[in-house]
Amino acid sequence: MHGIFFLAACASVLAVALICIFLFANGIPAMSKIGFLDFLLGEEWRPSNDIYGILPMIMGSIYVTAGAIVIGVPVGIFTSVFMAHYCPKKIYPLLKSATELLAGIPSVVYGFFGLVVIVPLIRNFTTSRGMGGNGQTMLTASIILGIMILPTIIGVTESAMRSVPEQYYEGSLALGATKERTIFRIVIPAAKSGVIAGIVLGIGRAIGETMAVIMVAGNQPRMPEGIFKGVRTMTTNIVMEMGYAADLHREALIATAVVLFVFILIINACVSLLNRRSEND
Repeated sequence: MHGIFFLAACASVLAVALICIFLFANGIPAMSKIGFLDFLLGEEWRPSNDIYGILPMIMGSIYVTAGAIVIGVPVGIFTSVFMAHYCPKKIYPLLKSATELLAGIPSVVYGFFGLVVIVPLIRNFTTSRGMGGNGQTMLTASIILGIMILPTIIGVTESAMRSVPEQYYEGSLALGATKERTIFRIVIPAAKSGVIAGIVLGIGRAIGETMAVIMVAGNQPRMPEGIFKGVRTMTTNIVMEMGYAADLHREALIATAVVLFVFILIINACVSLLNRRSEND
């Protein structure tokens, strides 16, 4: 059994290593051909003219993900608090099943929901205020992604809060603190590493989501101009053009995947540093 477990661990590490080798072996040469600064800081994406600047897609991914965090993180944490400390036992199984069901819904269903429900709402809002637009905006994509990351944040955060020793909670109440103060000043800080992990997993899903964003974000390869304007993210750019891309165009799309991969690595590294500092403190 020890050998089987070791092989399973090696398979996981090998999979990550192969992905890294494939991406960097195909993406770095493309960046060197285009020019690293021209590729990362260029504001125009015109494959027909061999112009490959992905700054609009980078900023689009950052803004959409940030909007999803602003919408999804507070709702997810408050829902976790309710489920862990306030939810009646009769309601808890139903609420737990509903949050788990959110995780199992395909992204294309989320995209269709956004296209049919949220896009018309945003379109009517902008039209009534003379801003125009078709409703496929950065705000629409952020709302959909905010909903999509909820089950990840809720599940991990609730588990982290329930793992806090009961003595912390009871001791704070015994000293005269209110229930709300105990939760937000004692329980959540004690479960900080788990809460941060849930948020990071949510960020990873938001920044890597493709299908739902394609359907609601507008897919315009230009610098973001506001929350009511369309954007294109890095994942959307790859999916939309990989089917017909060739030569340098295809390599540029793989290089875009390299940038996205590095983004995820940076986020995970920052979280690891935060957790280490919190443990040392």
